[in-house]
Amino acid sequence: QVHLVESGGGLVQSGGSLRLSCAASGFYSSYAVAWFRQAPGKEREFVVGISGTGSTYYTDSVKGRFTISRDNSKNTVYLQMSSLKPEDTADYYCAAAFSSSDYVAEFGGEYVYWGQGTQVTVSS
Repeated sequence: QVHLVESGGGLVQSGGSLRLSCAASGFYSSYAVAWFRQAPGKEREFVVGISGTGSTYYTDSVKGRFTISRDNSKNTVYLQMSSLKPEDTADYYCAAAFSSSDYVAEFGGEYVYWGQGTQVTVSS
């Protein structure tokens, strides 16, 4: 069983930065971890993921601005968000699923464990 807790959300001006954290209870270095977001009135979307082997995948809209990393010694995955835009405003969720390969799913249904979410608001 893996329990995920996100933190680091908040209000930031356009062009600013935030770092989200996804801390896990339980051993999850062999898990793929992804960040999804859901804006008001919109469907949940894949943002970025990191495999158990460290491979990373980004959706086009955040490439060059967001960076995902993991510290397995702390059972934590980080999402560094820079050059934030108002369209990045959403609730951000981390999710985890066992993966022994480079594979990172972009479909939320493939993830077993989810955090409660953290809100990110980018003002213009």
